[in-house]
Amino acid sequence: MSVLWTAADAAAATGGVTGEWQASGISIDTRTLRPGDLFVALTDVRDGHDFVAAALEKGAAAALVSRVPEGCDPGRLLLVPEVLPALEALGRAGRARTGARVLAITGSVGKTSTKDMAVAALQELPTGPAGVHAAEASLNNHWGVPLTLARMPRDTSYAVLEIGMNHPGEIEPLARMARPHVALITTVAAAHLEAFASIDEIAVEKAAIFRGLEPAGIAVLPEGLAVTPILREGAANAEVRSFGHRGDNRLIAAEARAGQTEVQAQIGGRPITFSLASVGEHFALNAVGVLAALDALGVDPLQAAAGLANWRPYAGRGAIEGLAGVTLLDDSYNSNPASLSAGLAMLARLPGARRIAILGDMLELGPDEIAMHAAMAGDPAMASVDLVHACGPRMRALLDALPPAKRGIWAEDAAELRARAGDLARTGDIVLIKGSKSSRVASVVDALRQARQSPPSHEQG
Repeated sequence: MSVLWTAADAAAATGGVTGEWQASGISIDTRTLRPGDLFVALTDVRDGHDFVAAALEKGAAAALVSRVPEGCDPGRLLLVPEVLPALEALGRAGRARTGARVLAITGSVGKTSTKDMAVAALQELPTGPAGVHAAEASLNNHWGVPLTLARMPRDTSYAVLEIGMNHPGEIEPLARMARPHVALITTVAAAHLEAFASIDEIAVEKAAIFRGLEPAGIAVLPEGLAVTPILREGAANAEVRSFGHRGDNRLIAAEARAGQTEVQAQIGGRPITFSLASVGEHFALNAVGVLAALDALGVDPLQAAAGLANWRPYAGRGAIEGLAGVTLLDDSYNSNPASLSAGLAMLARLPGARRIAILGDMLELGPDEIAMHAAMAGDPAMASVDLVHACGPRMRALLDALPPAKRGIWAEDAAELRARAGDLARTGDIVLIKGSKSSRVASVVDALRQARQSPPSHEQG
């Protein structure tokens, strides 16, 4: 097992005091900790110091702490004044010691799927999977980014990082920590409007990722948005490349076939064709953004495109599965107006006896949230939807705005809708499930599986 951090290197990076040990990984959760990991005692919902003894018993090499938990061997502790700043320092040191080419991704929609596309493309290069390091799942916040950097092996060839935000001022410090050679914005849309006065303000915050670029770094941004000029202004000190439906990096065509999308694109003026294992023009457009970013990173886009066929959407992010006669489009991880519109467009592209949308509330939309829910009744793809079931007080506004023939079951919450899973679909239907994470509409996915008496066809975590 290779050594990720020695005690001496970790102490030098953090300024901490410790004994002698070597760590092969880093963990913040005793449930997934592996022997040899350095356990980081973060304080979030629970105080990580309460789990240090258990981590050491499970084989952790050491623990990063700000106090000595009772009964723990001080020689197996890396003692620092504060744990989160020490993790940040470890992340900066991990970034500084590698020669990896770094791509950082942000955006209102599609960060994780775009990050995973980039990883799939890079893993087809001669360096292979071992040369590619990336954020696990959606580790994109104030502790997820430094954790990802601290986990990066010294000999990494390419790193792909995801940077998210909920409030103003969050992106720039994470981008400066990541020091990307290329930064990509997927799109800017109505999300987290409780913390921002307008989409323009969201664009300013997203463009802050460009302030972390390395010298001679390249900004890749979406063309054709109302806020594209704001993004360009934010990238004024970098070389700018764009992607969209026109220009040197553009989507020419995206045709859905048997649950896949056949894509024709142009990257850097070169024609490229590739396949994606899901449907939806938004996936195809994000793939064009990935190829534009990898081209900027110095990767041959033709070679990278071959790896895109290996990408699979995570469960909850557009994965398609069969449930004993029903086709499930599981896009239940999160929702906002832009991603719901994309989800409805995916549903409209797929064949079925009936197209059914099961929708939970979209959250963090600010004072106009009810009007924004009702406005989704006018989405162009809604014309192809036969029936809408919904849960939550906000989604009631959408249901009321639909023609009576499209109105299905409405429930106060996901638990009530879950209890009626057997009434939501019948054989031959294709079903989209989508809602914000806190709406808990994802629980309806499992209820529908159980109602159809079929296990999921595949699991991706």
